[in-house]
Amino acid sequence: MTRRTTTPVEDAMRRKITEALNPSNLEIHNDSAMHAHHRAMKGSVSKETHFRMVITSEAFKSKMQPARHRMVYTILKEELESEDGVHALQLKTRTSEEEERQLAREKAEQGQPIAEVEQK
Repeated sequence: MTRRTTTPVEDAMRRKITEALNPSNLEIHNDSAMHAHHRAMKGSVSKETHFRMVITSEAFKSKMQPARHRMVYTILKEELESEDGVHALQLKTRTSEEEERQLAREKAEQGQPIAEVEQK
């Protein structure tokens, strides 16, 4: 018996990104409901048209943002080109090192200690 999912597009994107990029962090946010009233969405029956993704992967190492985004677009080509597929995709792509720097900046801005100091 095959389990039917209510998020087939998101599930396919998650599977493809995971297989291709082996991310240490993958966040997929379905923002479609916030855009359902847009003129371009009139007549669309899909509930999976607008997404935000945060992808942390070493596959992005030494690549600039445009090249990283092209990698993701290539992986998700089918979902992006489908008639009732993804209409908008916002990407944040980074390496583990970039993610660690970002988290440290956020902690510093909040006044939290950046690293635990080992006492002897």
